[in-house]
Amino acid sequence: MRPSKHHARRARGLFGALLTFLAALAALLTTTSAAQAATTICEQYGSTTVQGRYVVQNNRWGTSETQCISVGDSGFTITQADGSVATNGAPKSYPSIFNGCHYTNCSPGTNLPAQLSSISSAPTSISYSYVSNAVYDAAYDIWLDPTARKDGVNRTEIMVWFNKVGPIQPVGSQVGTATVAGRQWQVWSGNNGSNDVLSFVAPSAIGSWSFDVMDFVRQAVSRGLAQNNWYLTSVQAGFEPWQNGAGLAVSSFSSSVNTGGGSGDPGTPGGPAACRVTYGTNVWQGGFTADVTVANTGSAQVNGWKLAFALPSGQQITSAWGATVSPSSGAVTASNLAYNGQLAPGGQTSFGFQGTYSGTFAKPSGFTLNGTACTTA
Repeated sequence: MRPSKHHARRARGLFGALLTFLAALAALLTTTSAAQAATTICEQYGSTTVQGRYVVQNNRWGTSETQCISVGDSGFTITQADGSVATNGAPKSYPSIFNGCHYTNCSPGTNLPAQLSSISSAPTSISYSYVSNAVYDAAYDIWLDPTARKDGVNRTEIMVWFNKVGPIQPVGSQVGTATVAGRQWQVWSGNNGSNDVLSFVAPSAIGSWSFDVMDFVRQAVSRGLAQNNWYLTSVQAGFEPWQNGAGLAVSSFSSSVNTGGGSGDPGTPGGPAACRVTYGTNVWQGGFTADVTVANTGSAQVNGWKLAFALPSGQQITSAWGATVSPSSGAVTASNLAYNGQLAPGGQTSFGFQGTYSGTFAKPSGFTLNGTACTTA
C-alpha cells in the first residue's frame, strides 16, 4: 500500500525538523568549542602556544598582585591587572606574544636565533586595543645578543613604543629623533642595569602597523649597540603596565624572519646615479640633528654610494648613524654601511647625524651622489 501524499509530506516534515535540530546542535557545539578555545592564564610566568607558531606569556615580574590574560587564537587580552607600582621605576609586567626564544621557551618552528647578516627581512604586523584608565606603554620588543642564546638576558633590547599613557618614559634619556620605516620617532638610549636599551617612541598612538623589524635593528647597529655578526633572538609584542591595565589587548600578531639573503658586502660605489635627497632637521640653541634620505630616481641599481655635501660654516658633526660621515666639518662625505649600500631603482635609504653650530643655522645648499648632482625635496 503506497503512502498518501499527506503521509509523504509528514515524513518530509519530520526529516526536515531532524535536520534543523542537528544543524542547531552542531552550531551549539561549535560555539561551545570556540568559547572553550580561549585560555585564561594567571600564573606568574604561565604561557601557551597559539596558531602553532607563537607563544603568549603572562610574564608578571614586578609585583606580587594577580594578573590574568585571556588568550585566543589571534592574541590576548589582559582581564585582571591588580595593584600598581611607582611610575618612576620599572613596570609590573610584560604580557606579550612572541616569535623566537625567551628564557629557553622557544616558539614552535621558529628559525630564531638568526645571525643579523643572514637576515634579508623580518616582516611583522601588530594590532593593539587600548584603554584610558591605566598607566602603560604598548611596546614591540626586539632582542639582540652577540651569541645565539636562548636563555637569560640579551645584550641589547630595542623597544618600539606604539603608545604610552601616563607619566612614564623609556630607559635613559632622549638622544634625538629619527625617521625609521617611514615614521618619525623620539629616540631614547640607556641601560637598565642588565642590558642596553634603545627605544623609539611614537609621538602619537599607533593602533596597528606592518613593518620590517630589520629597519630598527639597523638603527641599533649604526649606533654601536649591535653588530652584524650578532643574533636576533626574539621579537615580542605586548604591554608594560604600571597601574591597572585590564582591557588592554593584542588583537592580532604575525612575524616571520627571512634568512639566506643577508645584506652582504655592498662593494664599491658604482658610477653616477639619478637621485633625490630629503634633508630634515631638528634644531635647538647651539645643536641640531639631521635626518637624510637618499632616493635612487634612476633606472639602474646603485651598488655602493657616497653622498657629498658641504656643511655651512660653524657646523660640526659629533656623531652619526646609518652611514660613515667624514670629516666632521666643511666638505663632508657620507658613505654607506654594509647593510644599506644597494639602492634599487625607486628605492631609498636613510642616515642621520648630530652636530653643533654657531651663528645662524642653515642647511647644505647641494648634494651629489657618486659624483652626480641630486635634486632636493
